[in-house]
Amino acid sequence: MALRRFRLPYRAPYDFAALLAFFERRAIAGIETVDAQSYTRRFAFDGEAGTLRVTQKTNDDALILTVDFPHAARLPEIRARVQRMFDLDADIATINARLGKSTPLRSGIRRHSGQRVPGGWDGFEIAVRAVLGQQISVAAARTLASHLVQNFGASMHCGKMGNIHLFPEAETLVDAELTHIGITRARAATLNAVARAVCAGAVSFDPQQSLDDFVARWTTLPGIGDWTAQYIAMRAMGHADAFPAADLVLRKAVARDGIPVPLRQLQAMAEDWRPFRAYAVLHLWRSTS
Repeated sequence: MALRRFRLPYRAPYDFAALLAFFERRAIAGIETVDAQSYTRRFAFDGEAGTLRVTQKTNDDALILTVDFPHAARLPEIRARVQRMFDLDADIATINARLGKSTPLRSGIRRHSGQRVPGGWDGFEIAVRAVLGQQISVAAARTLASHLVQNFGASMHCGKMGNIHLFPEAETLVDAELTHIGITRARAATLNAVARAVCAGAVSFDPQQSLDDFVARWTTLPGIGDWTAQYIAMRAMGHADAFPAADLVLRKAVARDGIPVPLRQLQAMAEDWRPFRAYAVLHLWRSTS
């Protein structure tokens, strides 16, 4: 293995602790390790396994990415994935100025001015985890994801880490019998359909596509509604304006009397948050936790 370190700058303020907390609640055992100071992940490219670790650089507006991987040609892609995953390109001052004008968001912006949108290492992985998480708790979805990895993830040797399991590739799940990991036949069929669509190129994670096009394509798949498509856009593509409006927590977060506001009312309210509705989502989720 070849150990390399990179400085990844960001525009302050930056709430690294909030991102770590988000990732920790969803970390898949054996693939991800998250503590109060760092995020670590096992991955593979071209049949070679590696690890990466992300920490915050002291007295500097930057993260430190440490990569243990033998092939230098893959380093730009690894950096780009981490850049997106930790939302390092956000113009946070512009985002806060826009959202801070909204009454439901104003106090959250003041308290958590460094909030970022947590991305994902891999688009297909985020899509699968979004489906697994439909209508269940974060903890339950994490358990299902771990079962999926143990049953269908490729096993590889990763240096001092020994043998590891990787998140399954789309090709592996096209015809896989998934119900025995603890999901319904309908949800298993959705995962099969997602895998087939990704393999066929019917859907993709191309960042150049518009949010509307992305959602339109994904919602043609069985079991994929607007909430799931928007969530995938937010986390897999880092789309700043993705907005899963049907989310019950969001509808409660903006309510004054504790009764969830109607969907259309939330959608109308969110028009003032464009083009940064995804950041509003994170602030509202955080306000209820």
